[in-house]
Amino acid sequence: MEWSNRGILQYDQMKVGVDRVAAIREAGGPKMDIIVEMHSLTDTNTAIQFGRAVEKYNIFYYEEPVAPLNTHSMREINKNVKIPIAAGERIYTRWGYRPFYEERALNVIQPDLCNCGGISEGKKICDMGHVYDVGVQIHVCGGPISTAAALQVEAVVPNFLIHEHHQAALLKENINLCKYDYQPKNGVFEIPDRPGIGQELSEEAMRTSETVTFK
Repeated sequence: MEWSNRGILQYDQMKVGVDRVAAIREAGGPKMDIIVEMHSLTDTNTAIQFGRAVEKYNIFYYEEPVAPLNTHSMREINKNVKIPIAAGERIYTRWGYRPFYEERALNVIQPDLCNCGGISEGKKICDMGHVYDVGVQIHVCGGPISTAAALQVEAVVPNFLIHEHHQAALLKENINLCKYDYQPKNGVFEIPDRPGIGQELSEEAMRTSETVTFK
């Protein structure tokens, strides 16, 4: 029998997920923040069902529990689960975020500066969220340019929560694309004070890239 993660979770399905969250909490202790990332693989019913089951483990927030463009489904989950709801890597521009603010559907937004409309639009999205008491965690799963850009925006928005440090930022292939390697020290990043966003392509990246010259 093939189980579905949409509709209602069966006992064995629920137990696997809850046991894993419990094991993470036990291993990390009470001070470790846990983010439960669903990546929209559940629907409204299963997201509420599972979210309620893991509430007791003091989850930092519940990420993308349902399709990110369905405002009313996200609001229903937010009303029925006592964990802050986060989403945004697949929500675009201020106009895309607007209904989520107005419906109080999200507690944390996660705009991706590479696809939400750029750095300026991302900053406006964050400022707009501040009006609605919504926290910010920039979505960063790219290379060192994304990291540098995110750090600049995070440094100037008052509703900033945490910086996402993806495993991609630890890959040598990605690190070598740029001149500067920004990594946290004791869990904290320093904000680049170099010109622009504080990052430049490396000589290796320039040498191995396809070059097109316009005259």
